[in-house]
Amino acid sequence: MFDLTTKYMGLTLKNPIIIGSSGLTNSTADIKTLEANGAGAVVLKSIFEEQIMMEVSSLETRHLAHAEEADYVRHYTRQHKLKEYLQLIENTRKVISIPVIASINCISASEWVSFAKKIQDAGANGLELNMFIMPASYKQKGEDIEQIYFDVINEVNNQVSLPLALKISFYFSGLANMIFNLSVRKIDAIVLFNRFYKPDIDLDKMQITAADVYSTPDEVYLPLRWVGMLSGHVKCDLVASTGIHDGYAVLKNLLAGAKAVQVASVIYQKGPEHIGVMLKQMEEWMKKHNYSSVREIIGKFSQKKIKDPVLYERAQFMKYFASGK
Repeated sequence: MFDLTTKYMGLTLKNPIIIGSSGLTNSTADIKTLEANGAGAVVLKSIFEEQIMMEVSSLETRHLAHAEEADYVRHYTRQHKLKEYLQLIENTRKVISIPVIASINCISASEWVSFAKKIQDAGANGLELNMFIMPASYKQKGEDIEQIYFDVINEVNNQVSLPLALKISFYFSGLANMIFNLSVRKIDAIVLFNRFYKPDIDLDKMQITAADVYSTPDEVYLPLRWVGMLSGHVKCDLVASTGIHDGYAVLKNLLAGAKAVQVASVIYQKGPEHIGVMLKQMEEWMKKHNYSSVREIIGKFSQKKIKDPVLYERAQFMKYFASGK
């Protein structure tokens, strides 16, 4: 018998496979199916700060002639959007036993922060802040962007006592330093990394289109590298996300130091039943290598523990091609 349990942001998970925030986790019925197929936890589809504010602005524009009416519309739109989300948390918590982690996609420390308290009251087991501020303006300094992340953490912690995770991108000039500085704030986990809309150009139609939204298995090496380098150095849990399509990718990231992983693309492509396939792959590998518990392997191959830590750094790439000559 294999013990796949792990601790993530203070929560006990029956296994390390978390279904990431997506359309897969947008209904209680779908989440029940994910649990039945073996998911260790779910992160609910994000409620968007930006989306809420855009809807409010659009409605306000159509009601500018009546200030009182605009105030009512503003209040109703926000409350209605939040009410739907709170209902999802409450309904889901009633019928499943695995942790339910709420998600807010945010870009500022503005008034949306008050939502966090209501999410806690609705019964969420944790809260994941999915943050990305596009560093697109040459006028905006990196330290100003970083400060927004710190401000958001501070504001949310003033509102709630929930376990808190931060899902971030790799768009920082000093990524390792930024992750460390985030980890010493009052957060329980950092998820590496979130995925974004990617623009493409259709050469036949001559227009901007969206690139493929799904990850590929090759993308697993990005979170693996950074989890491996930072495991044991940061002050919170690390979670790998992006490119995790089978049980072997889960194992690799656990060996690098992740406490858990998030998956979505492969579940879209192969269905919830694939969770069981991934778990079986993990158990078969553990049996072959004489491991009985996930806890035995977490961090075993982190940079801090291996004999040749440079293998996680860029010098490895040069050595690879040099050895091929």
